[in-house]
Amino acid sequence: MANEAATRLEDVRANIEKACKPSRREPDDVTLIAVSKTHPAEKISPLLEAGHRVFGENRVQEAQQKWPALREAYPGVELHLIGQLQSNKAEDAVALFDCIHALDRVSLVKALGKAMDKAGKRVPCFIQVNIGQEEQKGGCAVSDLPSLIELARSADIPIAGLMCIPPFDIEPAPFFAYLAKLASDNGLEQLSMGMSGDYETAVMLGSTHVRVGTALFGERRKQEQ
Repeated sequence: MANEAATRLEDVRANIEKACKPSRREPDDVTLIAVSKTHPAEKISPLLEAGHRVFGENRVQEAQQKWPALREAYPGVELHLIGQLQSNKAEDAVALFDCIHALDRVSLVKALGKAMDKAGKRVPCFIQVNIGQEEQKGGCAVSDLPSLIELARSADIPIAGLMCIPPFDIEPAPFFAYLAKLASDNGLEQLSMGMSGDYETAVMLGSTHVRVGTALFGERRKQEQ
């Protein structure tokens, strides 16, 4: 299991390095977030043993159950919240995570600003953009992005950059390019985009943070979905 994890990690890192070459980017400029959602500690430990330290979780409660013990056993872990965040979980998220990737609405800006003030801690956040204008997905509308950025900054929330999840089964490159333009237009440099099926394309188009699960952990069994 440890050898398999190390091999998968090496393969993904090699693919990132290859994807960086056309734009003459450095692989170290791309943060690989290992998406450990639904996976138990025993499946996460081999990646930690292989030296990886950046992980992503979708749910606050699941992360609270798994990561305190893992962090004690493996110092230096950087934990990212990559799923939708309910406003009433803002305090827990600020306490546990090093970065939040789904800031997408006014009510969450207010809740996170208040939670950060209370904790005396500023947690960098990516603003999620509903890049494909899909009703079922989170993310702010493109037209609302400038005002949401301004509101977040007024609440003293550090804005790391923009995040998106392109529509499923559609060529992602135009959506990644559009997010990169939106970031540039708004003076933001970091981009959280790209998952197991499209992270190489995302890197070629400027992604600084890729959220990779299946390529590192393998396909989830049905009971793990």
